[in-house]
Order: sequence, then structure tokens, then C-alpha cells
Amino acid sequence: MRFPRRPARPSEVRRLPRPRTLRARLTAGLVVLLAISCAAVGVAAVVELNGFLTRRLDQQLQQAGPAFPQSLEHGTYKPSDHDGDEHGDTRRQAAGTFGARLLNGRVTSVAVVPAGDSQDLGVALTDADRTSLARVPVDGNGHTVCLSHLREYRLMAWRGRDGDVLVTGLPAEPVRAAVKRLELVAVVVLGLALTAAGVAGALWVRWSLRPLSRVAATATRVSELPLASGEVALPPRAPDSDPRSEVGQVAAAFNRMLRHVEDALTKRHASEERLRRFAADASHELRTPVASVRGHAELALLHPGPVPPEITRALERIKAESSRMGEMVDDLLLLARLDAGRPLESRPVDLTHLVLDAVTDARATGPGHRWSLDLPEDPVTVPGDAHRLQQVLANLLANARLHTPVGTKVTVTLETGAEAAVLSVHDDGPGVPEDVQPGVFERFTRAEHRRRPGASGGGAGLGLSIVAAVAEAHGGSVQLESAPGATTFRVVLPV
Repeated sequence: MRFPRRPARPSEVRRLPRPRTLRARLTAGLVVLLAISCAAVGVAAVVELNGFLTRRLDQQLQQAGPAFPQSLEHGTYKPSDHDGDEHGDTRRQAAGTFGARLLNGRVTSVAVVPAGDSQDLGVALTDADRTSLARVPVDGNGHTVCLSHLREYRLMAWRGRDGDVLVTGLPAEPVRAAVKRLELVAVVVLGLALTAAGVAGALWVRWSLRPLSRVAATATRVSELPLASGEVALPPRAPDSDPRSEVGQVAAAFNRMLRHVEDALTKRHASEERLRRFAADASHELRTPVASVRGHAELALLHPGPVPPEITRALERIKAESSRMGEMVDDLLLLARLDAGRPLESRPVDLTHLVLDAVTDARATGPGHRWSLDLPEDPVTVPGDAHRLQQVLANLLANARLHTPVGTKVTVTLETGAEAAVLSVHDDGPGVPEDVQPGVFERFTRAEHRRRPGASGGGAGLGLSIVAAVAEAHGGSVQLESAPGATTFRVVLPV
């Protein structure tokens, strides 16, 4: 059983392809305007020629008059008549001249002047032809009538002396042939003109839009530059064009914008460099006094004599905070060195061994968590700095331990492929809040009070930023996927 096909909705009808580029639109518009203009000229020429030839045909009918149908009334016309009686001159008709006599709306006689030496004057008329002849107005104007065996004729009717109607006609075929020939010539010329105009217009538009193409090429190169950080070298400016043209004004405005952008990027880079130098210098300068404070606190705690409990507690806090401050200073110094582009060591590092040691340390530090390993059978080796990669593992595991409640399961997975090794740290804790995720690898980002309610203290918010910086220094990357009950930090390192 076949069902009728559902008609296509208007929205489902396939639209004609539209030109997308400015060059294609301008060329298409030029060709369409030229086609409309040529079509208008061609139609006007065809209509005018048809009217002119038709008027000439009516003039010939006026000159011929009713002489031929009058000769049919009396039966005096013969094809060989050229002279010899008083009506001889008026009966010399052109070949194809049609004559008919009607009396009381009925055709009584009809003939057509034969061509050459033919003597046959007869013509067959159908009932429709006779009806058409009877409807020709007697107004002295030409009327086009299509006769079955004679095709189109231009007919003109007069009143006869006996109350009859005399109809004279000439074939309209020459007019139609001339008009059709003009139509054919117009179509051919229009097609050639549109083709030539399309090719020439495309070349002209392409040449005219070259400055705009250069601006677009420059803008494309600028869009491919990493502008987020570091020193940026902008490409050469777009070539200058005539400032009086729209394209020239666009190019000038674009070049001014590039100068402003370059100035802003230069100032930003200089500010970043000053900030990096300050962080490096400050970290370097703080290492000595912090170590000195920690050393004096440790020395005071080793005093053999009796010390009040309050003093002992204060010294222990001084020692702990100075140790924490020392770690923070070391982290800031490391970040400053990585930002400055200082290369790290590049030696073969057994990543499997680092993972085993890091998880062992995490189990000892966080016995309340459930630690799990998923390692491949063969050792995974990557080129890099063993100490910094160990710091990456320690920071990720410390992040999972500090920001998840006791009892959370933490799984460390190591996978390797043909081009990269992937280290994943997954936990089933509360997850990283959505508003924190975009900046989780930025410096001094702290969200432990949101991942672990009731927690206090914690790091300075530099651990994950160090993870990202070290991974990038090794040519890799770090990613975060987090949702309630499933948080995964994934580090990709090239092998």
C-alpha cells in the first residue's frame, strides 16, 4: 500500500545557493543588472519591430484595398491577368494575397493569389475559419486572424456596393519570421554579453578588492596569534590604499587599531616582566630571612633549660609558619623561573616509579582516604625533570587529600600511548564548584572551604598553578573534569 507523498513545507524547500563572498555578490549583482538592462532593451526592440512591421503590413492592405475580393464577386480575376481591362492595374496582387466576400455573414467566395505560374486560387476553410472571417470588424483597420490552412493573416474589411463585406489579407509570416530572427539574435548576443561581462566583471571586482583582501589576510594572521600572554610580534600592517575610497578607509582604521593593540601588548608585556622580576627578586630575598627565622625557632626549641609552655607553643607556631612561608617562597620562585622561560632538565624519567612513591607518601600523610593505583604492566618513561614531575604528583595528591572529606577514594591512573602519557587523579569527593573551575589553575585560587566544609588552613593556592606551569614547560597540558562525586585532574605529557 502506497501513501500519498507529503507536500514539502515552505521551510523544507531547497533554497537557491547564494553567493557568500563580497566579490561573488558584486559580480552576480553586476551580471544581474546587465541581464535586466539587456532584456529590457531586447524586449523593447522586439515589440517595436513587431509593431513597425505590422503597421507596414496594414499600409499595404490600405493600398491594395478591396480590389481583389471585388474581382472574386464578379469572377473576373485570373492569375495571368496583368492588364487588358480597366481593372487590370488594381488586380495585380502580390502572391499570397487573401480575398474573401461575405454576404449576410456567410462566405460566398474566397481565394488566395498563388505563387509562380500556379492557376489554383482555391483555399479550404473550416467552419471555425468562416466564423473568424465573419467576426472581422469593418472598420478599415488591420486584424490578425489565424486560418487553419494558411496560418496567420493580417485582414482588413470594407463594405461593398451590394451590401456585402469584402475582406483583403496579407500573410503575417514575414513579420513573424523577422521578429523571431531578432529574438534569436537578441538571445545569442545577450548570452555572449553576459558571459563576457561576468568574466570581465569578476576580474575587475577582484582587482578592485585587492586592498580589502590584503586587510583580510592581515586580520587572519593577527587572529592566529596567541595574545593571552608573553611577547607578541604583530605581522606587517595592511598596505595603504587611496584614503578617499571605502577600502582605503578600512585599511587605515585597521592599521590604527593594530598600532593601538601593539602598544597595549607591549605595555602589558613590560608590566608582566616587571612583575616576574619582582616576584623572583622578592622570593629570592625572602628565602634567607625566612630560613633564618625557622633556624632560630628550632634553636630556641632545643634549649636545655626549662621553658614556659606558652613560649614553647609560640616557638612551634613560629617554626610551622616559617616553614609554610618558606614553601610559599619556593613556589613563587619556581613560578617566576618558569614564567621567565628557563628550561628544565630533560632526562628519561620513570613515571611509574614516581607515581608509586607519591601514592606511598600520600597514604602515610592521609590514612583516612582510600588510595588506589591503576598502572600499566610496562614502565612508562617520559623525558623531563624528575624533581618537578614529582612535585606535580605531590601537588595533585595533596589537593585531593586536603579538599575532600575523610573516606574519599582517590584513584591514580597512568596510561601511555604512541605520542603521550596520561596521568589522571580521580576522586569521588564533592567536586570543584563550577564558578571556580575556569580559574582553578590560576595563582592564589583557594576553594577548600567549598569542597570540604569545615576545613581550615590549607595551601596558598599555588599548587595547581605549579602543576599547570610544569606541565606546559614539559610541552604537555593539564585538564579538569569535575562534577559532584567525580573529579578528575588529567596531566598529558609527551613521550
